[in-house]
Amino acid sequence: QDVSAVIKAGIAYDSFKYVKNNGDETTVDIFGQSAIYEKAVERIVKLAEYDVIHAHDWLTCRAAIRAKQLTGLPLIIHIHALESDRAGKPFSGNPLVREIEEQGLLIADKIIAVSELTKQSIIREYRIPETKIEVIHNTFAQNELIQKSGENAYQYIEQLKKHGYRVVASIGRLTMQKGLSNLLQAFQLVVSHSPKTLLLIVGSGELYNELITLSAELGISKNVIFTDFQRGKNYRDAFSVADLFVMPSISEPFGLTPLEAIGYGTPALISKQAGVSEVIKSTLKVDFWDISEMANKIISSLCNQPLLDELYVNAVKEFDTLSWDNAAAKLTDIYNSYQEEVLV
Repeated sequence: QDVSAVIKAGIAYDSFKYVKNNGDETTVDIFGQSAIYEKAVERIVKLAEYDVIHAHDWLTCRAAIRAKQLTGLPLIIHIHALESDRAGKPFSGNPLVREIEEQGLLIADKIIAVSELTKQSIIREYRIPETKIEVIHNTFAQNELIQKSGENAYQYIEQLKKHGYRVVASIGRLTMQKGLSNLLQAFQLVVSHSPKTLLLIVGSGELYNELITLSAELGISKNVIFTDFQRGKNYRDAFSVADLFVMPSISEPFGLTPLEAIGYGTPALISKQAGVSEVIKSTLKVDFWDISEMANKIISSLCNQPLLDELYVNAVKEFDTLSWDNAAAKLTDIYNSYQEEVLV
């Protein structure tokens, strides 16, 4: 297959239609795309001289391993999420993905994890030595935030807030990993205690219809608003219209959305299974499976505005200390360590 082929249109979640240079069309799944990328990298490594190979997650592992075979250079694998994270516990995920993931981690000279939580998952899942793994946290800096402008996009919710409604928002992919079915069950308890509470769910994913059905079965559909996928102002304003942001993930290697919530003026409740808690301490925390406690913390915080205000003020102080410069400096040190080894 021609590695210079381009994507014409998506036909399935993990399949794409490619058009070759001669006009022929072919359908390639996500593993096929990885193989095409590997072939492209074979050509790229011959074009110049390099110092290190830096790959990200399983999709680039095969290409990275091939580059290491051809060049003998040090290989760094940067793990943003494991297959077990994406599958959601207790499922282990796609066995072929796990095999590729394991090969990359075993062959890598150094592994970078986006959190201590992810580092421990790598050790647990693949028995990788702890000394081989370095933690470099993700971040979301203030200068990446786009300033709010004009009226909030969710004016109908703003009007309801004027009549005493409180708003909880959850923003992200609608997948098993994100734990939204647990949130809906917790929200049933919230609504039974505080009927004037709304849940705003922003995002798309394979569980979209299932979650809508579940909200109806739980009898809370009039309190739950599904917006589907949003971007731009509609995405940003969903954070700021909320009184509390909730990320109930079953497994979240890091989780940037609580940082966005804080940046746009809203305190957060996150699962204890989220790596972001390592850099932001001033959030409410709950085990993803503890539906009763999740409901209790939502209810008690929405009834206690001084608590929400205190959480937010302290979270902003922590948020202001975050910087991509710190992450870049740590990564540069790792790169330089391999150059020093060569010089020695």
